[in-house]
Amino acid sequence: MALGWFYLSCLVLGSLGSMCILFTTYWMQYWRGGFAWDGSVHMFNWHPVLMVSAMVVIYGAASLVYRLPASWVGPKLPWKLLHAALHLMAFIFTVVGLVAVFQFHSHSKIAHLYSLHSWLGITTVILFSCQWFLGFAVFLLPWASLWLRSLLKPMHVFFGASILSLSIASVISGINEKLFFVLKNATKPYSSLPSEAVFANSTGLLVVTFGLLVLYVLLASSWRRPEPGTLIDREPMLHDGE
Repeated sequence: MALGWFYLSCLVLGSLGSMCILFTTYWMQYWRGGFAWDGSVHMFNWHPVLMVSAMVVIYGAASLVYRLPASWVGPKLPWKLLHAALHLMAFIFTVVGLVAVFQFHSHSKIAHLYSLHSWLGITTVILFSCQWFLGFAVFLLPWASLWLRSLLKPMHVFFGASILSLSIASVISGINEKLFFVLKNATKPYSSLPSEAVFANSTGLLVVTFGLLVLYVLLASSWRRPEPGTLIDREPMLHDGE
């Protein structure tokens, strides 16, 4: 029964994650004029799409790799590689998304990192970068001892959930900030809740729902990966010969 609920949750998560990306893309395409890579506002439009895709959806999927029952038995190496690869993909998308917004600001003579959204977002990206490199060095490479992995594992798990939470907060503040800027005219003020505001707010709710469900699956004790045996845990990851 628990297994059935888990796979149902995965199906719901896959649908919600896809909707988060599609809704963000549609918002930028339909209301904000589409995409370009020329320093214009259309280049900025890549920023929300890539950040939602990377720091929420792909990051969430990477976090759930060890919750898959198939990862509980057999060699652990393929799942570690998948976990690291998904996070690397998220990191690459994040860098491209940051390049898009910084180049737009430079082209438009807008100050960098002046808002709460930008402070929160860049802090999240810095934490994510540290988390990925530390995880790669300690949990993927074979040099780290068992006691060091045991010491850092709770911190790795804590910061993993924290970064996802910060990503959601960054997305919500970014949606709000974008709407304040583009719907401040007299004809379609944000306070009158035009169709774009309704759609963007709905996208924000989808992101929050997706993130909360990911966190629930991560914290549900019945869905956690069983701790490996002492012998397996002592074997260096890249020395398993798998």
